[in-house]
Amino acid sequence: PMEQRDLDLIAEWKEKDPELKKLWTEHLEYEEQLESFNKRVYLSAAEQMERRTLQKKKLKGRDQIERILSRIRTQA
Repeated sequence: PMEQRDLDLIAEWKEKDPELKKLWTEHLEYEEQLESFNKRVYLSAAEQMERRTLQKKKLKGRDQIERILSRIRTQA
């Protein structure tokens, strides 16, 4: 899970930074989709592959969010 200070920074900056807003929206969508997979007892091979793909996309997006937050902190 993200740290509260990161969440606060995202809340403060997402309306000012379109890229951050887009990445954050995607992050929340991936989280929701992963949660629905995690609630299921059985996943087919295709679903397992989709779940792994979502995890990778979420991780990549989170890295991009971290870079933006780092840039914002440097500017502040």
